[in-house]
Amino acid sequence: MCEKRGMCTSKRQVPLLVVTTLLVGVRPELVDPNFKEPIANVTAPVGREAILSCVVQDLAEYKVAWLRVDTQTILTIASHVITKNHRIAVSHSDHRTWFLHIREVKESDRGWYMCQINTDPMKSQTGYLQVVVPPNILDYPTSTDMVVPEGSKVSLHCEATGSPAPNITWRREDGQDITLSNGQKVQSIDGPNFNISKVTRVHMGFYLCIAINGVPPSVSKRIMLTVQFPPMISVQNQLVGAHEGQQLTLECHSEAYPKSINYWTRDKDEIVPQGGKYEPILLDNAYKVHMKLTINSVSASDFGSYKCVSRNALGDTDGTIKVYPMSSSNSTSSNTKYKGKLRHNSGNDIFEGNQDMLKERDLKLRGFKETSGNEEDDYEDSGAASNENSFSLIFALATFTIYLHHHPQLRTLHPA
Repeated sequence: MCEKRGMCTSKRQVPLLVVTTLLVGVRPELVDPNFKEPIANVTAPVGREAILSCVVQDLAEYKVAWLRVDTQTILTIASHVITKNHRIAVSHSDHRTWFLHIREVKESDRGWYMCQINTDPMKSQTGYLQVVVPPNILDYPTSTDMVVPEGSKVSLHCEATGSPAPNITWRREDGQDITLSNGQKVQSIDGPNFNISKVTRVHMGFYLCIAINGVPPSVSKRIMLTVQFPPMISVQNQLVGAHEGQQLTLECHSEAYPKSINYWTRDKDEIVPQGGKYEPILLDNAYKVHMKLTINSVSASDFGSYKCVSRNALGDTDGTIKVYPMSSSNSTSSNTKYKGKLRHNSGNDIFEGNQDMLKERDLKLRGFKETSGNEEDDYEDSGAASNENSFSLIFALATFTIYLHHHPQLRTLHPA
């Protein structure tokens, strides 16, 4: 009957009431929340966002707060931001992982941060935010473009900031090696200072001061080193032979800085005109100039001396090239590069270029003998010289034979 009246309680309902009573009667202080893992230290570049995470288990109705340790500033409590810093924010994942967001990180944000649970006593743990700064080259203490005379002392300096402190490296922009004062060549130089005790023209060019600290991006500054010196000219062939009607090119090499004015002149220092049969060409490369003068269809009036002239504010210099006519007979022996060079010819060692001179001297002396009729002249022909030499050899052999006859002990030779 009780079942019909609804006054009886079934056996299945009793455990449910007990569980409900236990849940409702739970007191927060009886729950013991803990940190599941330590806060990982975070490294963030300046200007980026840094996120610190705090993992809590069994939080229940307790609250999580974030604080700045060095200033004892409360940043957030639960989901609320307490600080007035607009760059601070907080978020969570199922009330288990609590994230502290710091946007647009500054160097001043570097330091320790605390995650705190408001138990009694309070529980907390800390994590460190490292703020790194990419390198920045300072304009004021760093060297600027320099113009120095050749032979002077040069000191280049580069200074940069960043966290961690950047390393400074010097390189040539063109990728060539750097020549040190002792003549050694290196690819780069480490350190803020780059010193050259005696600068030369080979040091001229653009140099890069590169600052690197592992935080991208690396930075560099371009410094131009200009070395000034008066002109210098080198001529490879000062004597050039040519046939009439052929095309001929004369060449000079000039070095100067500031950049020089370069031109060609003739015998009376008359400037060779450009155009027509004369074609002057200048090939410029930094402080070097390759001067060329092409003469189309050489004529008799083109033989003579030519000068390649180089001038700048520090001085002037010139080089001379003499053009001479070559006959057909000269052309057969024009492959002679250096007069007096020893070469092999028909099995005999002779000095090239001297045969004609000896023949000419022999003919002159023979002519002198015939006109003078003096048999006692200092000059003797080759036959007489040969007979005299033969007589001397026979006399020496006879003397040596007589000596052996009187000293028989010398006939037998014993090894040493």
